[in-house]
Amino acid sequence: MTTTELHDDYSHLTPDLVISAVESLGFLSDARIYPLNSYENRVYQVGIDEAEPMIVKFYRPLRWTDAAILEEHAFSQQLADLELPVVAPWQNPEGQTLHYFSGYRFALYRRQGGQAPEPDDFDQLLWLGRLLGRFHKAAATDLFKERPTLSVQRMIREPADFILQSEFLPPYLRERYDTLTATLEHRTRHILTEVQPQFLRCHGDCHIGNILWHRDTGPWFVDFDDCMNAPAVQDLWMLLAGSRVEQRAQFSELLEGYEEFSNFDRRELQLIEPLRSMRMVHYAGWLARRWSDPAFPANFPWFASAHYWQNHVNSLQEQLMLLDEEPFQLY
Repeated sequence: MTTTELHDDYSHLTPDLVISAVESLGFLSDARIYPLNSYENRVYQVGIDEAEPMIVKFYRPLRWTDAAILEEHAFSQQLADLELPVVAPWQNPEGQTLHYFSGYRFALYRRQGGQAPEPDDFDQLLWLGRLLGRFHKAAATDLFKERPTLSVQRMIREPADFILQSEFLPPYLRERYDTLTATLEHRTRHILTEVQPQFLRCHGDCHIGNILWHRDTGPWFVDFDDCMNAPAVQDLWMLLAGSRVEQRAQFSELLEGYEEFSNFDRRELQLIEPLRSMRMVHYAGWLARRWSDPAFPANFPWFASAHYWQNHVNSLQEQLMLLDEEPFQLY
């Protein structure tokens, strides 16, 4: 299937189509379907007759090439083959993981139960650190060829330009936002140039919402949809929460487990606040780009308010101040 044959939105993705797509792979559905919390893609739990339900993910039309999706699948399968707790996509007898139905691309996954880990549970952080150390040891053997590479251009400049050209930003904040994002861009580029981190294949979006902790088997990593080439710290910093003091203690615990399997370049600690800044700008740009999708105004109604943009600009100002302070350090 070529991109010209794909739908350009989700308007045709009905419950009947979801069930028919799953059944096209040889499963018999019991007609129970539950939408799961996902906005970039559409994800559903589909009941299977006399078997465990399956999770089906319909990829956002035209976002990724087939090659980029297949590289994501191959990466998660490589990690699963190393007995890392990664939920890799289901394969049909021919080994295919990416499937097509009525103008949509989709993948199936087994259902994995669990809940988000606790950022202040040091036993869990040590466990996660060990797993990420093993994860990165395998990931460092190659780089993605079809997936994106983390860059200031992609994470700050492009989303900031989109927002500046949109109608979201109130006129009285436009000049301040322009100046702030330009300064953040300059400072972040400078820090990255100074640190010169090694890039490797990363999960890319490794926050607690993409880790399912099962009481019997421990953590499972899910949703590799944003995997990219990035510094190792990209998969560590989003697991931090709370004050700077609390985050230092959390990172120390993560690192204790991580370094049992992989080396960590301490210079990458300087990237934590730049990466946080990049994510903040990129997130706002992501919402702006997706606003034509009906799911976004329905679930993020505050995004179009002046109050949101005032707070967002204030947060970027705080981030700029943090970039000028002493970098994140361990005890």
